[in-house]
Amino acid sequence: MRMKNLEVNVETGSINIDTKNHSKPFVVVVSDGRARLTELPEHGETKVVTHMGKVKRVRFDEGVDFKGVHYERNFTACW
Repeated sequence: MRMKNLEVNVETGSINIDTKNHSKPFVVVVSDGRARLTELPEHGETKVVTHMGKVKRVRFDEGVDFKGVHYERNFTACW
C-alpha cells in the first residue's frame, strides 16, 4: 500500500511522526478524522482530489527521462 495510515490520538487529535524514519520527502493528508502519509515520487506530481470538503483520492503521476525517452506511470490511491 502506497499510503500508510497514521495513528491519531483520539483525546488530543494529534499525530506523532518521527521524521528521522523518512529519508525521502513525504506529505501527510488529513481528512474526516483520518491521517495518511505517503512519500513523494522522485519525479512527478502528487494531486489530492477532494469532493464536498473531504479527500476522495490521491493521484500520483510519475515520469522518468531515459535517454531522451519520457516514461510515465499513473497511480491512484483511494481514500
